[in-house]
Amino acid sequence: MATCFQRPIQIVWFKRDLRCADNAALTAAAARGPVLPLFIAEPELWRLADHAARQWEFAAESLTELRRDLADRGQPLVVLQGDAEGVFSALLSRFDVRGVWSHEETGNDWTYRRDRRLRAFFRHRKIPWRELPQNGVVRGLASRDGWSGEWERRMRATLHQAPQALTPVETAALGEIPSAERLGISADPCAERQRGGRSAGLELFGSFLDERGAVYNKELSSPLTAFQSCSRLSPHLAWGTLSIREVLQGTRQRRNEIRLLPSARRGAWPSSLSAFEGRLHWHCHFIQKLESDPRIEFENMQRACDGLREPFFNQDHFEAWCAGSTGLPLVDACMRALARTGWINFRMRAMLMSISSYHLWLHWLEPALFLARRFTDYEPGIHYSQVQMQSGTTGINTLRIYNPVKQSQDQDPEGSFIRRWVPELEMVPTEWIHTPWRMPSRLQHQLGCRIGSHYPAPIVDHEQAARDARARMSAMRRSHVAKIESADVLARHGSRRRPQRSRRKILKDSSRGQTP
Repeated sequence: MATCFQRPIQIVWFKRDLRCADNAALTAAAARGPVLPLFIAEPELWRLADHAARQWEFAAESLTELRRDLADRGQPLVVLQGDAEGVFSALLSRFDVRGVWSHEETGNDWTYRRDRRLRAFFRHRKIPWRELPQNGVVRGLASRDGWSGEWERRMRATLHQAPQALTPVETAALGEIPSAERLGISADPCAERQRGGRSAGLELFGSFLDERGAVYNKELSSPLTAFQSCSRLSPHLAWGTLSIREVLQGTRQRRNEIRLLPSARRGAWPSSLSAFEGRLHWHCHFIQKLESDPRIEFENMQRACDGLREPFFNQDHFEAWCAGSTGLPLVDACMRALARTGWINFRMRAMLMSISSYHLWLHWLEPALFLARRFTDYEPGIHYSQVQMQSGTTGINTLRIYNPVKQSQDQDPEGSFIRRWVPELEMVPTEWIHTPWRMPSRLQHQLGCRIGSHYPAPIVDHEQAARDARARMSAMRRSHVAKIESADVLARHGSRRRPQRSRRKILKDSSRGQTP
């Protein structure tokens, strides 16, 4: 087929970097000539078990705004639907493509394999494909030693300036941004989902730095306050409408402004912004684990955990957990809030996985896929690293077996969050709101809330289940194989903020009962 556009062009393949600002690939490509900005809507990807319509709808809103932003610069975003190899084959037959640009993506296994195929595809056609970092994750990292320093160097770098103008590229059609239905994604109502797009992300960031983040470090743990006091930037970082570097630099600028205020006016801002900056560092720390070890999407980090839970998977317990019908009020409230909003705070995410992994003794994979579909901010690297950490399968983290009643009493003392999301318990007095199964039968009858009828009784005895889980995990961790694997996992994935112990020292400490 004859080439329709004779001048050489560069293709910028937008993936999870849906912005013009601080976009290294766009800036570099635009410096080399006309740019065709491209997004590929891949039906096969969106039909996977870790994807959902709520995520696509957020992405579609972000794509709409990105298309408008690029059009203002001279060349709108082209959106094509299909498999990536087919899309690029068609484009190479029409245009004189001299290079393809994108960011380095740490996605799920499907995107990893797709990118491996595409590298071979472009290499065969002698088309350079340049993948540029957009965060602190280091591709091909040989050792975690020095990683924090590299992260800091990248975060301090000057933001990439978006090109002021793009040379228009003649195209037959820009392509529609498809609906979830057209992509073959199942319906997924999420009435209070966050809105996508860079302007929404900037608005959230501004309100967090100006007002909402004032007591972030004090209010991030409770679902009562977290919806307001957390930044809520996670889906924007996951989809790249904001870059983590611009968020970090904006946060540090705000910290410097706070330092200049009289002490009486600083309030809790210094500790809140320090805590938030720490979370930004964690963001890349956890993604680096999947980048360096892609198998953790499917396999236990510590293989000594293999077979520990798999034979005991209880489908009824899993379905009750998914539905928010475990009979544990805060657990059910969090799961129902997540279904409607697409978001829940970090501590409650950890509690949900803890209940699934320890109290219900479910292997983490199916719960992980379910939560991935629920999270609008699903980020594979963070997700699978966190799921394994909360399930105790990393071998290097302290077991976090959350007590659902204590968490309820600590994080929702008056039961306000529970009553909002579990209306069956709306009339239950605060005295019983955390343990409604202990209400006297007469009171249950008076309130019209019979446990086991209007609201389920707990599907497990959470105290006994926690004891059983701790005993099983402790026995596994005492094994020689587990100790050896813990040392290997720490060497590969452990934080380097403090000097690393030798493998020999780790094994010695483990033999004394110390957690590596």
